[in-house]
Amino acid sequence: MPISFECDQCRRPYQVDDSLAGKRVRCKQCEHPIVIPSASPSSDPLSDSLARADDREIGQAAPSSNLGSSRPELHASPASGAEDPDGVAIDRPIRPVSDWANRVKTEIDKVYVGQRELVRGLLIALLAEGHVLIESVPGLGKTLLVRVLGRILGCGFNRIQFTPDLMPSDITGTSIFEEHTGQFRFRPGPVFTQLLLADEINRSPAKTHAALLEIMQEARVTVDGQEHILDPPFLVLATQNPIESEGTYHLPEAQLDRFLFKLVADYPSPQEETEILRLHTEGKSPESILSDRVATVTGPSEVLEMQRHCARVLVDDRLLDYIAAIVRRTREWPAFAIGASPRAGVAVLRGARAAAALEGREFVVPDDVIEVAVPALRHRVILTPEAEIEGRKIDDLLVDLLRTVEVPRK
Repeated sequence: MPISFECDQCRRPYQVDDSLAGKRVRCKQCEHPIVIPSASPSSDPLSDSLARADDREIGQAAPSSNLGSSRPELHASPASGAEDPDGVAIDRPIRPVSDWANRVKTEIDKVYVGQRELVRGLLIALLAEGHVLIESVPGLGKTLLVRVLGRILGCGFNRIQFTPDLMPSDITGTSIFEEHTGQFRFRPGPVFTQLLLADEINRSPAKTHAALLEIMQEARVTVDGQEHILDPPFLVLATQNPIESEGTYHLPEAQLDRFLFKLVADYPSPQEETEILRLHTEGKSPESILSDRVATVTGPSEVLEMQRHCARVLVDDRLLDYIAAIVRRTREWPAFAIGASPRAGVAVLRGARAAAALEGREFVVPDDVIEVAVPALRHRVILTPEAEIEGRKIDDLLVDLLRTVEVPRK
């Protein structure tokens, strides 16, 4: 049975085998001496986390408009490694997902400035095998981010600019007749890639949106009765202008529900904007900067391995009840005309697992659920007419809702 404990001085969490109980060790971070406690029910990392979550306000950890910009405290996570003064090493568990994410983020930071929540949200969605809808004004570097991510991951990248005259065949591809063979040959559309940027998706009518439904859900395309499978991993990153913008269409609820997260990208800070300008003072094109500075540090097969690891992250039954209670509460909330469907709960679960894996944990804690709840729910609920007239914001209402749902107790 594993024993979880923390350094009394720096609060760094560890987890070791119970055979080391009573042994004197030294913290790797602050070198403070620690005596490993004996196994007890309180060493259950999830129980410790639930107990601490019960002592704090949900609103403090809940994001206000996007994925939380400040990371919650790590509750009794698996060991990061320790060593005793006599040279006896304590087992150090493998943290493949967090190590993989650190490599990816290091490369992203070389050419992409700011938008930390957006980057983290994309990585969580990729690991959770979901798609992302980003609402933002043009010019915030979304295309650059997807191109950088594609290069780092060693994945294919395509971009589709949605316009009012875009046809479904422009997305999926079409069959063309070859005179010299007398047969039809399928010409793949831009959707046959691994990272797809669907730019300004709400500038096209519903007929074109419908072409993405099967692709996003099943990762396959059917043309003229023939089924074509897309290469994994497959991530759709769709952008939309604020709905108040001229020439935009409302996305149908069925398509919105296919997106794991809806993220909101805001303007960079003054310091970040200055750094963006500094990157462009070298006189190089964005393509040359990308090729010179960014390296491919992983590949599609490793991404799939990370996804499988996230799918194995443990979730306690108490947290399943917690997620279900949050989703059900959206259907009862007076300011929401339509609440979230059961698919929303699945999205929160998958996102929470990926968020836990990014932190190096093999189990989900309440803070993981709270972090992903707003991005997973904000596009799945609809305000009542009265709430719209009053100018109520969905994000604020969701944060208020989270405060009313009891966090699981120890």
